[in-house]
Amino acid sequence: MPYLELLENQIDITKLPFSDRGSRLMVFQIPGQSHLYVKLAERLTGIEPGPESYLKRPPFIQNIIFIDGDGEPLDFTVTTTPYMLTFHTQIGDFGLVFQDRRTLSLKVPPNVKAGMRFHVSPQHWQKTSDGGTFKSVRNVTYQTNGKIAYNRISPKNGGYNVKFIVEADEDCTIALTIYPEIGQSGEFIPFSKSSAAAQKRWAEWFDHIPPVSERYRTTYALAWWIMANNIVSPQGNLQFESMSPSKLNYVGMWLWDNAMHSLAYRHVDPKLARDQIRGMLAHQLPTGMLPDAVYDEGVISTIDHPIIGEVTKPPLFAWAALKLHETDPDPDFLKEIYVPLIHCNAWWLHMNDDDGDGLAQYNHPYSSGLDDSPLWDKGMPVESPDINTYLCVQMGSLAVIAEILGLQTESNMWRKRAEAIVKRMIQDFWDEEAGLFWALHNDERIPVVTPFNLYPIWSGQLPDHIRDRVLAHLTNPDEFWGEYPIPTVAKNDPKYDPKTMWRGPTWANINYFFVEALEQIDKFALASELREKTLELIMNQGVIAEYYDSQTGDIPEKAALAFGWTAAVFIDLAIQSSRQIDGV
Repeated sequence: MPYLELLENQIDITKLPFSDRGSRLMVFQIPGQSHLYVKLAERLTGIEPGPESYLKRPPFIQNIIFIDGDGEPLDFTVTTTPYMLTFHTQIGDFGLVFQDRRTLSLKVPPNVKAGMRFHVSPQHWQKTSDGGTFKSVRNVTYQTNGKIAYNRISPKNGGYNVKFIVEADEDCTIALTIYPEIGQSGEFIPFSKSSAAAQKRWAEWFDHIPPVSERYRTTYALAWWIMANNIVSPQGNLQFESMSPSKLNYVGMWLWDNAMHSLAYRHVDPKLARDQIRGMLAHQLPTGMLPDAVYDEGVISTIDHPIIGEVTKPPLFAWAALKLHETDPDPDFLKEIYVPLIHCNAWWLHMNDDDGDGLAQYNHPYSSGLDDSPLWDKGMPVESPDINTYLCVQMGSLAVIAEILGLQTESNMWRKRAEAIVKRMIQDFWDEEAGLFWALHNDERIPVVTPFNLYPIWSGQLPDHIRDRVLAHLTNPDEFWGEYPIPTVAKNDPKYDPKTMWRGPTWANINYFFVEALEQIDKFALASELREKTLELIMNQGVIAEYYDSQTGDIPEKAALAFGWTAAVFIDLAIQSSRQIDGV
């Protein structure tokens, strides 16, 4: 069955955004009501200061209601596909597609009078302590190729109510365009052409994806829908097409998310995969630090909560670039990114090592990506096994890149430095009695057990007796193994909370790292078991989420849906599994 058919009614628009590649528009339905609304996947910090203010911003277009010729509301049921929403009403079917990234094209049932009502706020307004402010946000136009029967715009609640009815023929269309500047409303295209183009666009996207085993195909299709649906077009600081982890919850691009997104894109569009890396490297600071996140209007490299400090994310680009090179070799790209990645590596080891012991530290909890982990409960800075393992993996990857570029002396240097950081982790972090690598704050052990205390196994360089002790923790069902591995805090640790972000839920990206680690040390059966458990966990929910309850496998209330790197990880693991088991 074609992927477009597999995804019929798999996209619940009460929870997931109906959008399109490159678009900043997201269409939702109010649960239990025949009402739609449109949100903007933009931060707009010039209007509403604060990098997270967009999370509380109301929909830009609200209370979209289909109406009959008398202006009465029409109830609907909806059929969803990646390219079109079809609304079934008592007078016929309305349809909705993206004509382009700024224009929604609405089909009106033929041979009836019908239309829509909606409320739009073309100006941002808010009361202030001494009055109020009004600022332009985005502009809206609506137009039709049908005969207009009624058209009224009424001021209300700081915006406007629109009531628009047309006499519909066989291809009657209402186009609704949201755009930044006057004069950009674009060309009017009839619905039949827009819907055909949208269907073709999505079919071509799915035509390029590698085959997988039958049991994965529905979730695999949903994951690939997310990989296209979450892309935003270049604008402002975004110099390339970039994937937001979530157009609703995480607008912009994040450093380590982009590395993970490239894992999937390398299978269909190597340029798009490389652009996820280029997009972040374009904003590298003079110190070599890479920013935490980039969005249209800003670059986030410092944050004032829970403490003030510089913020980045774990260094994964050399590792990701090598995976891309394996799929689509391009030495020129490796040459392009090699020096910037050296500068990033130097920043970590020169600017984040207060005691000069050769081990990097986190100075802000968010730089770990593990924002609320109990590893940071005692304060900062923290010397942790995870960041130093990332740096070990990074240096090992830089060694391979240098070798490909003919820089054998540098390649040898990177391998020696990777070996040295592993030896130093053993010296400073390893506890023979506990069989763990402890994180340190003020040279004191942080007494919480997490998979990040096991991370050095990913280096592939641990002595056998240490490797076996780490494996014993990883495979202990009272700690990390079981039906829904790997919880981000050990299940028998007092800090374990299976529903709260990094304090106990299962995250697919962490599982992915351990699958790779297990394969590196020839534990292929364990790697296969973890791969399959991860795939099953994601498939069981019907929705691809940010993280999962490690006790029940359910999706916690605060987890973002249609989440980028979970989709990317599912894709790559499903391809791995299909090739190993079925030879697909």
